[in-house]
Amino acid sequence: MRHDIKSNERAYTTKEVAEEVGIATPTVRKYGQILERYGYEFFKDRDRRIFVRSDVEALIAIRDTDKPLDDIAKELVQLQKDRLENPSKEVAVNDTYGDTLQDPNQLKEFLMFISKELAASREMNAQLSNDMAELKTTVSRLQQDHHVISSGVGNSAQKTQAKLEKMTKQQEQHYEQLLEQERERSEMLQEELQHMRDEQKKEWRSQNDFNHRLEEVVKQKAEGGLFEKLLSLFRKSE
Repeated sequence: MRHDIKSNERAYTTKEVAEEVGIATPTVRKYGQILERYGYEFFKDRDRRIFVRSDVEALIAIRDTDKPLDDIAKELVQLQKDRLENPSKEVAVNDTYGDTLQDPNQLKEFLMFISKELAASREMNAQLSNDMAELKTTVSRLQQDHHVISSGVGNSAQKTQAKLEKMTKQQEQHYEQLLEQERERSEMLQEELQHMRDEQKKEWRSQNDFNHRLEEVVKQKAEGGLFEKLLSLFRKSE
């Protein structure tokens, strides 16, 4: 299990890594899969990879190499194993969720991370919708072309039409499943974001209540001190 994350080290999303390294988002996923195939470990939130600086440097090495991808992946996996087995210094891994609820700055950073992930999911939903529209347009053109061809090929054309419709249905089902998965993921992220906001409001309300109680105690003590001073003046006059 990885233990090489540094305190307050920045975490990158797949989209941010793609921008940092200068490659496409699908390429980031491809490189990640190749590395994992040979035993590379990523930090993960459920099935989503979370990248740290050492992971970004590994992807840059893959991008810039002239070696076969499998060979460079094996070398990077070995480097990671050596680094984990012989760390240069002790690294503490904090409880991210616990600290976030206590520290408003970390909470703000985490909320920004969730918002970026939500935005990325929305972009993916939009891309899938565009792909679906393009697929339907392509299918429509194929059907039109097929109709022209089928007028001269008889039974063979009917079989081709059946196969084409089956493939179209399978593709539509596949894209519908992808869209549903992304919608569910988007809803989960929204729920988690709302939960974090509610926790922050509770913290603020608790702090405000404590401040009010503290002000009352200080006020009472201040009034009590003034009363004692007045009594002392009366005693002196007697």
